Amino acid sequence: MNIIYMHTHDSGRYWSPYGYNIPTPNILEFSKKATVFRQCYCAGPTCSPSRAGLLTGYCPHENGMQGLASRGWQLNHYEHHLANYLGKNGYYTALCGIQHEAPDHHMIGYDEIVGSQEFNMDRTEESMEDWDYNNTDEACGFLRRRAEEGGKPFFLSMGWFNTHREYPRAGKDINPDYLIPPAPLYDCDENRRDMADYCQSAKVVDQCFGRLMDCLLETGQRDDTLIILTTDHGIAFPKMKCTLYDTGIGVAFIMDYPGNPRRGEAADLLMSQLDVFPTVCELAKIETPKWAAGHSLLPYMEGRTDKIRDEIFSEVTYHAAYEPKRCIRTERYKLIRLYDYHNGIVPANIDEAPSKDFLADNGYLEKKRVREYLFDLWLDPYERENLTDNERYADIYNDLSVRLENWMKETDDPILKYGSRVPKPEGARVNRLTCLNPRLPDFEE
Repeated sequence: MNIIYMHTHDSGRYWSPYGYNIPTPNILEFSKKATVFRQCYCAGPTCSPSRAGLLTGYCPHENGMQGLASRGWQLNHYEHHLANYLGKNGYYTALCGIQHEAPDHHMIGYDEIVGSQEFNMDRTEESMEDWDYNNTDEACGFLRRRAEEGGKPFFLSMGWFNTHREYPRAGKDINPDYLIPPAPLYDCDENRRDMADYCQSAKVVDQCFGRLMDCLLETGQRDDTLIILTTDHGIAFPKMKCTLYDTGIGVAFIMDYPGNPRRGEAADLLMSQLDVFPTVCELAKIETPKWAAGHSLLPYMEGRTDKIRDEIFSEVTYHAAYEPKRCIRTERYKLIRLYDYHNGIVPANIDEAPSKDFLADNGYLEKKRVREYLFDLWLDPYERENLTDNERYADIYNDLSVRLENWMKETDDPILKYGSRVPKPEGARVNRLTCLNPRLPDFEE
C-alpha cells in the first residue's frame, strides 16, 4: 500500500476530533472514517527529538537527536530513518514541506523532493500560510503523477509549517471572546487572543489537509493508502511545548489504512510515537528492523489484545537552551525527574508569545521548580498535585523510579555518564541560561 505521513508543527491535540472548539472540519470528517488515538505520546516534546523518535523508532538520546537539527544536532544513523528504510524495501520516497530530522534534507535519502523544504521566517514575499498552501498543491501534483505513472508504492512525507509560531492573525470568523485558552493558562484577553490566532493557524492546516484528501479521492488512491496524521508535540504555549506534562507530550494521532477494522473508533490504549515505525513496517509487509524499539499497533487494531505497552517514556535534553529531564508515564501514573544544575524556569524554552509575556509580567519566570513530580492522572489529570512525599503512593513512586532508571540504563542515557552537564555537539548553537544571569549574551557557541 502507499503511505502518506502528514505532520504539523506544535499542534498537540488541539484539533476538533479531540473535543476542542478548533475550526478543523476536514480533520474531523476524516476522523469519523479513521481511528483516533486519544492516548498517544511523543518521544520528546521538542521538534527534532520528537520527529526523530517517530521516524527511527527509538528514543532521541539513543538516535543522536538530543536537540534541534536547525541548531546542530544530527541522527547517528540516517539509514535508520523510515524514509531511507522504506526506500531500501521497494518504496519510492518523497518529501514535501517541513522536515526537522536533518540540517539538510538531502542527508535523509529521499528519492524526490517536492515543493519547498525550508520556510524562511524572515522573508516577506511568501507568508507561512501561502507556503503551506503552495506545498500542498505541489504534493497534489505528485499524487496525480504517481496515479498516472504507477510503479512502486510510494511513501510521502507531507510537512506543514503551521501551527508553528508566529501565528497568522485570526480572521473575523474567529472571535476570541468566545474561546478559552488552554487549561494551564489564565482566562484573560491576552491569552484568548493568542488562542484565536492558534485557531487561525489550525484552520490553514485543515484546509491543506482537505485539499490533499480530495486529491486522493480524485485519483483513486484513497482506498489503497495508509494515512497517518499527527504532530510533533504540544502547542507552543507556556507550560505545554518543551514540558513533560501531558500538555507537552500528548499528541494527536489519527490513522486509516485499507481494511482498517477499527474505522470510526476512538482508541484509549497507551501508545508512543515510537510505535509508528513497526506499525508501518507490518502494514507494508516488510521486516521490522532490530533498532525499532516500539510496538506494532496491529495486534490491537485486529482485536488480538487490548494494549501494546505498559508505559511510555519521554525526554528533553536540549531545546533552545539546555534543560535535561525524563519521564515515565503509565495509564494512570507519571513520574517526571529533572536533572538540571539549577531549579529555575528556562525562558528560552518557552516560545515568544503574548501568553508568555503575560506570565513573565506577573512573576512566572522567577518561580522555582522541584526535582521530581509524581502524578495520579486518573484523579489529577491536570497534574497539579505532586505526590512524591505522599506515603500512600510510596510503592508507586519506587516502582516508577526503578522502571525509569532501568530504561535509562538500557538505552545508555548520557545523563548517567555526564550527570547534569550533557555535552552538546561541536558547533551546536544553544541559548545561555539567562534565568541565572540576565547579563549574559543570548547564545553560547
